[in-house]
Amino acid sequence: MGILEFLRSRGGESADKTKTQIARLAERASDKRAQPYDRQEAIHALIGMKSIDAAEPLLRRFTFSCEPSITDREEKDLVFGAIVAAGAGILPSLRAQVKKADTVGWPLRIARGVLDDDAYVTEVLEWLAPWDTEYAKFIDPKLQILGALAEVQHEAIAPAVERFLEDVNEEARFNTVAALFAQRAEGVSSALLSALASDESVRVRTRIAEELLARQWPVPAEEHDRVRKGLPNGFSIDAEGRMSKRAVVDLPWL
Repeated sequence: MGILEFLRSRGGESADKTKTQIARLAERASDKRAQPYDRQEAIHALIGMKSIDAAEPLLRRFTFSCEPSITDREEKDLVFGAIVAAGAGILPSLRAQVKKADTVGWPLRIARGVLDDDAYVTEVLEWLAPWDTEYAKFIDPKLQILGALAEVQHEAIAPAVERFLEDVNEEARFNTVAALFAQRAEGVSSALLSALASDESVRVRTRIAEELLARQWPVPAEEHDRVRKGLPNGFSIDAEGRMSKRAVVDLPWL
């Protein structure tokens, strides 16, 4: 065997050994039933390897909770810091987890930590794209994504989320209203006015009315009659279409 063949074989053996080590540590680090000390030892060992291959298994730590809650939080904070430090190379593994996750709170935090504002919004909108507005039994990830988009401003958000004003889920519509009003708009959109006029949820219509009240954005004249019919109790618009609110007193039964 020549020297080059020998070095290649040794390199292959080393890589295989590292993969085996990562797999062993990953199993222990993601074992909910393991003793905290054993699990944390494995987590620290993976962090110490300082590679994307070692950081990827750490994502599994966000898929379960354990007791006591303070230990659970400390471990997740530790893993979060290590994954963010690993950088944007973690994104392919993060996307794979998001596709099958029951919750995306931690993935959203990770994406926020490794991406700039534009890239973060682009990434999160890609996570949102597969969701539709029809009934689904479990939609927590969709709700969390819409909620996260209410915390940032970007020109791509409103066109991407506006369709969720027609969602069958009330909370999805409520989160969509928040996301739309969070953008740097100069006036209320026709889609929001339609929701204010006809959404079956008083909570959704109240949120829209309150936002219009706070901003004093006028409702266009041609929309006055339609919007007035859907205004929640206590709200009204004047001749210029600006929202006002009077105190509502509920009298007890006598």
